[in-house]
Amino acid sequence: MAVAEMYVQGVSTRRVAEITRELCGLDVSSTDVSRAAALLDEELEQWRTRPLGRYEFLVLDARYEKVRHGGSVRDCALLTAIGIDEHGKRAVLGTSVSLSEAEVHWREFLTSLQDRGLHGIKLTISDDHKGLGAARKARLSGVTWQRCQFHLQQNAQSYVPRKALKRQVAEELRGIFNASDRAEAGRKLAEFVKAWRKPAPKLASWAEDNIPEGLAVFDIGLTEAQRKRLRTTNSLENLNQQIKRRTAVARLFPNEASLLRLASAVLMEISEEWETGRRYLPRDDA
Repeated sequence: MAVAEMYVQGVSTRRVAEITRELCGLDVSSTDVSRAAALLDEELEQWRTRPLGRYEFLVLDARYEKVRHGGSVRDCALLTAIGIDEHGKRAVLGTSVSLSEAEVHWREFLTSLQDRGLHGIKLTISDDHKGLGAARKARLSGVTWQRCQFHLQQNAQSYVPRKALKRQVAEELRGIFNASDRAEAGRKLAEFVKAWRKPAPKLASWAEDNIPEGLAVFDIGLTEAQRKRLRTTNSLENLNQQIKRRTAVARLFPNEASLLRLASAVLMEISEEWETGRRYLPRDDA
């Protein structure tokens, strides 16, 4: 286990052999470590490419890590997808590493999920990102998109003209998102836009254009409890925090493969816990 953990963290096979010899008195050759590492990489690759099936809800997000590339340090995008099936169970569907979060990376990632059998998606939840948006429209045409309400709340604060008004704006937006149905949310949004048109015209204009993208969760026949689970990317944000706790130890990855290895190991373990654990999404009759 210690050998596997060191390898996952990006320690070279030669250095792993030296550490086991120094700390444990075990004469493990770099060849032995390489053989064990190859078996681990094979297991992680099998998990990343395993067949998928029907998932009604798809949550997408990315985070960045520092990676050495071509003699310099670059920000590398780690894309992750969570799926929720018809039984309300979550699973990490896949992860991918690239030097950017551009459309081509997102498109390739979504294509790989579909090639593995992903189908039946009723709703996609993500933040607003140009590259992801273009890829989503290309690969998930016709699937309803829910823009993350948490990020909308954060974005709105940039358009509030005075600090003293920030709490009020947040509370009023929360009232829109917590509406009982789409009609009520629409009425509250119209009232919000009208009320802020003069004191904060940029905020009013932004809300009128963007807030409707965060109301799609009202349109697919969900219960209130289900809407609360699916209106943000919080489930993936929490997952990213768990990845961050592990990547913080490495700080800088020697290459993209080492980042993918560590992320895959963490995500595979978490996904297995989810798939054998309690239901994430409440049932319609719960």
